[in-house]
Amino acid sequence: MLMEIATNTIDLVMLVDDNDTDNFISKRIIEITRFANRVETKNSGKAALDYLRDNQQVPENLPNLIFLDINMPIVDGFVFLYEFEKFNEMVRNRCKVIILSSSDNKRDIDKIINNNHVIKFITKPLTEGALDEIRLNQI
Repeated sequence: MLMEIATNTIDLVMLVDDNDTDNFISKRIIEITRFANRVETKNSGKAALDYLRDNQQVPENLPNLIFLDINMPIVDGFVFLYEFEKFNEMVRNRCKVIILSSSDNKRDIDKIINNNHVIKFITKPLTEGALDEIRLNQI
């Protein structure tokens, strides 16, 4: 599974952020750096969960990486992760979560970093350097 991601290009990345400008910038960086073949953008935690539910039986439609914002209305990053736990093992193993947030609240960061499905915390904006580090560490 990790070898699949360790190749130069990831198949599918999902961006989950209620800020359309942040999603646009992140998507452009991913496209310019050829970090992923496909980018799925969701502007709410609920839309992202619905997408995962709708595609949980179709592995090629599941993202290898989910860049998740913490602070969103209604279904924030914490609620998303709580609901994510309820998915089947295939979904939970295939989709690795990276927090992409402007939050500097230490309590939030500590709480979210300790989640088993979160593999990294990145401060916005997403940069080429951050993507290079993900590639380098074969996340």
